[in-house]
Amino acid sequence: MPLLKASIKHARQSEERNARRQPFKTGMKTYMKKILELVKEGKQSEAAKVLPAAFKSIDTAAKKNIIHWKNAAKKKSALSRMVSPNPKK
Repeated sequence: MPLLKASIKHARQSEERNARRQPFKTGMKTYMKKILELVKEGKQSEAAKVLPAAFKSIDTAAKKNIIHWKNAAKKKSALSRMVSPNPKK
């Protein structure tokens, strides 16, 4: 436990920020898992329909500085390659 007033405040702010950012991060991860599962099942067309929503959630997380913009680009590229009809490895 923090002992100083400033440390206590910082811990409180950190908890509040984490709580505020958490839904965006979990939403992004949920869409990514959903696409991965659809691709594993061989349902490329359904995965392609979910792709815009996944991109939107990734872009929102990047805009709110939850993830770095290059990390967002990497995630979007990986999802695109998974969904494409002839993936390149």
